[in-house]
Amino acid sequence: MKAWTWILALLALISGVAGAQTSTSLAVGSTSQANSKATSQASSQVTWRVPGADDRMFFPHDMFWGWAQFDLAPPHNEIDPNLCAGNARQYGGVNAPCSLFARYMLSGILEVRPFGRGQLRRLMVFGAPTFLFGKTVPKTLYTWSPDAIGIEHSWGAGVYIAKGFEFRVTQHFLFDRLGARNKYLGTADLGNNGPWGRYMSVGVRKSFGTRRW
Repeated sequence: MKAWTWILALLALISGVAGAQTSTSLAVGSTSQANSKATSQASSQVTWRVPGADDRMFFPHDMFWGWAQFDLAPPHNEIDPNLCAGNARQYGGVNAPCSLFARYMLSGILEVRPFGRGQLRRLMVFGAPTFLFGKTVPKTLYTWSPDAIGIEHSWGAGVYIAKGFEFRVTQHFLFDRLGARNKYLGTADLGNNGPWGRYMSVGVRKSFGTRRW
């Protein structure tokens, strides 16, 4: 139940952001045509826009950006979050307890830029969750079960520098299992390191090009 609550919250948030951003983009476009002196710098994913006279200091209209994606992995091509050994079938066959190979994946990113004016408008924070579902034992059991496996997630912050460059700090967490599968699942269980394990990194992202939509 907890897993579905997270999923519905993510979808509702992304949908709301998308609708708000569409309305804001139309409004910004009209304002840009009316004011030919407005300037901008190219960035990778969006246009770095100079704040207008009506932009708020806190919680501007364009503070959200993000996406949500649903993936389906066909049989014999399951997503492997590296929680169970590849030979899990040797420890129970079709009844092997370690069946954490995903059929479905729901992922997304939400970036929040809460400041609309001054140098603080360069700051953003982000979250990037990935939800996995399924019940499969490679070479032995293939099902369409939507049983919850767990969540891989990370969050961080970034500062836009100039010309598409952005400084980022990212904290990635251990995989969180959900429901009845949040326990030791026998010899094939590899623990909760999951994809990439736990880490913290600092880096620089370079963005380029202009979106067509």
